[in-house]
Amino acid sequence: MILKKVFIITVLVSCFANSQIDKGPYFATGIRIGDVSQNEAIIWTRLTKNKIRVNNAPLPISLYVHPETGKRHLRETRRDKDGMVYFPQGFDINTVEGAVPGAEGDVKINFRQKGSEKWNFTDWRSVSKKANYSIKFILTDLEPGVTYEILVEGRSSNQHKVSSKIKGIFKTPPDPEISKKIVFAASTCQGYPDQDLPDGYKIYPFLESLDLDFFVHAGDIVYYDNLAKNKKMAHYHWDRMFSLPTNKSFHSKVTSYFEKDDHDAWFNDSYRGIETSFMGSFTFDQGLEVFRQEMPIKDKTYRTFRWGKDLQIWLVEGRDYRSPNTMKDGPKKTIWGKDQMEWFKSTVSASNATFKILISPTPVIGPDRPTKKDNHSNKGFFYEGENIRKFISSQPNMYVVCGDRHWQYVSKHRKYGIVEFSIGPNSMEHAGGWKQDNVKPEHLYLNVVGGVMTVTIDPKDSPKIIVRHYDVDGNELNKFVATAK
Repeated sequence: MILKKVFIITVLVSCFANSQIDKGPYFATGIRIGDVSQNEAIIWTRLTKNKIRVNNAPLPISLYVHPETGKRHLRETRRDKDGMVYFPQGFDINTVEGAVPGAEGDVKINFRQKGSEKWNFTDWRSVSKKANYSIKFILTDLEPGVTYEILVEGRSSNQHKVSSKIKGIFKTPPDPEISKKIVFAASTCQGYPDQDLPDGYKIYPFLESLDLDFFVHAGDIVYYDNLAKNKKMAHYHWDRMFSLPTNKSFHSKVTSYFEKDDHDAWFNDSYRGIETSFMGSFTFDQGLEVFRQEMPIKDKTYRTFRWGKDLQIWLVEGRDYRSPNTMKDGPKKTIWGKDQMEWFKSTVSASNATFKILISPTPVIGPDRPTKKDNHSNKGFFYEGENIRKFISSQPNMYVVCGDRHWQYVSKHRKYGIVEFSIGPNSMEHAGGWKQDNVKPEHLYLNVVGGVMTVTIDPKDSPKIIVRHYDVDGNELNKFVATAK
């Protein structure tokens, strides 16, 4: 009888321990590996209450107040008043489609060079409830030109046993003296309603097959406009986007760099100082705060990274420092701001990289629609745009990659000869905004489709840049090749 009692107690204790582990927390929104340099990498992650996102549930809606009747109505224009989010009866922010409630707990990062038996590891650290239960780790003393494996572990605050694990892998850039083939991809304009797979987007499984060195998202990662009427709903947009299986899988396997555009800051064509109640209680400054909380970024949102002897990229900030879009154009009107402009010119001038690429959230060359007034390619910010274009034209082998536009193009500026590559949106459902037969003299390629773009820097023989546009299924649509001058 005594042995039976001991056995029963042991089983009960074991079941209780397992039930505690099964309660999480988990990593339902995955990891983001960003701003990787030769010696550093930032690992972002977040603890969640559940193993996976909420599926098979309704979405919330936003309603606005009619100025004459005072009644609530669905969205009509961006001038709608007093935006407020409403949940279907019986649902809330934690139970609607795409919801991923956060959880308190601790996280630890284990990392090693691929093939090594020895793991390095960080201390256990608690996630920040204020930052949507997320945390960032800065891994230091890394080796350049190396592939690293990571193992991220999570546990609840009152338990020492690990409740969940997630694996990742990333590459560090080669030293500036090393000439090596580099392949990276770029994406933009990722609308949540425009998914083209049951579990996310087609472009991500395709990109996983390419063994990229790194990836750049050039802005409009999420779209706040319709539903982010408060800060919690803004975080919900990141939760639902990065918990999609295609997105979660891809971002665990690649070095990434992220840029912010209008829809990741506040709403379409937004800037600080607009007086509107369209976004409810969600403010412009809260939008900037949420972006920094959700992204693997350490310091400024404008930065540059060197990838070996033959490539350097510049990522710029187009929302934090801009003048009102409605301001009269001239020397005082700016998108980048004085400090960023000085940083850009000085760092580009100091670089001896064979190829230099500006990756801009908005067009610098165009052509763009005449009605758009928020970028450098049109009249709205033409003065500063000319300043940038003149400078870039003085730099050998410098190109521009731009996000924001919902169509693919390669264009060559008729005056300065600068070539710009528009990535196009990441799904066909998001394509539009330009007519297929509206081919301008500066267009070397034009296609109103969704898809993705890769850039290859090949140092073999004479160094070359090769830019390929693909459709969402990975079919090559256009190939641009140029040899270094």
